[in-house]
Amino acid sequence: MSETTIRLRIEPLDEGGYVATSPDVPGLVAEGRSVVEVAEIAQGLARKIVESCIDHGDPIPPALADMAQNTPIELVIPVGLR
Repeated sequence: MSETTIRLRIEPLDEGGYVATSPDVPGLVAEGRSVVEVAEIAQGLARKIVESCIDHGDPIPPALADMAQNTPIELVIPVGLR
């Protein structure tokens, strides 16, 4: 199984919770109660978008197409504080 990273833009919603979109994966929109939850949902959606592209013969978004890059991955992750 190959892995890659995508950028997520996570914004708070007025009614509570968060919404995530990605400039790397067109059509990815996820909503969750916390930053961690919305990131997990977005991760699953990105996977489903790739599977759908493969199943329908559509091009895979470029950020997800090159999964064999073998370069270091730098991540910014949320850490909950009291």
